[in-house]
Amino acid sequence: MTAATNAIKTPILHRLSALRGWVVPVAALAAWDYCAHTGAGHAYVFVPLEQVAAALWDNLLNGDLELSWAASALRTLTGFAIGATLGVALGGVMATWRIADALINPLYQAVRQTPLMGLIPLISLWFGNDERSKLLVVSLAAFYPCVLNTYEGLSGANRRHLEVGRIFLASRGQVFRHILLPGAMPAIFTGLMQATAFAWLSSIGSELFFDPGPGLGNLMLNGQAAFRMEVVLLAVLVIGLTGYASTALITLVSRRVLRWRPVWQA
Repeated sequence: MTAATNAIKTPILHRLSALRGWVVPVAALAAWDYCAHTGAGHAYVFVPLEQVAAALWDNLLNGDLELSWAASALRTLTGFAIGATLGVALGGVMATWRIADALINPLYQAVRQTPLMGLIPLISLWFGNDERSKLLVVSLAAFYPCVLNTYEGLSGANRRHLEVGRIFLASRGQVFRHILLPGAMPAIFTGLMQATAFAWLSSIGSELFFDPGPGLGNLMLNGQAAFRMEVVLLAVLVIGLTGYASTALITLVSRRVLRWRPVWQA
């Protein structure tokens, strides 16, 4: 009887433990809604949740939210694809070719220390204030972490594995394909995960700095100009949820790709 009871309790406890992550968000929403209904001044700062729900419904009906989200998401995906591809390629070249490492790495490290938003005036002067500049900012945001993590992952290869490759007279291509690349994959996916977050944030930020156009950042600016705090809050919530979903997607993909890794438990 005890074993059967424990078997029943285990799934229930597992489900309850999975819900712990919702405690703080739900409590925060409850506190927000309480503050929104304690006075007119608080209602302007802490917008009632029913107004946010109404703004969501209105923007879904007129298509503004869908259009804004699609524009930001497309810019993020395009910039991520460009920046991540070039970043992984450059990181791999620097890690496997000493001449490229000596020539490029110092310049990369110097440029990487400059805040990306600090380059916006220069980018604006060179490329204008249109979509090209926004895409460049997003691509750079994805580029930096992919270069660094790919470089560190390939440079930190297990020396014992490399010695085994030399013993079996493996070629440079075989060493890269069967030793260096598999060992660097966890670091590469770490870079891709960081690049996903940075690309999404920089996409929203670029909409605030460059000429207005379709996007969640522009939706926020329009809400601010019209003194509609519920629209601003709606855009913030959509931005946060989209960022969380994209990170969760990359995490899921990395677990599937890296499922060959041994998991050690204490």
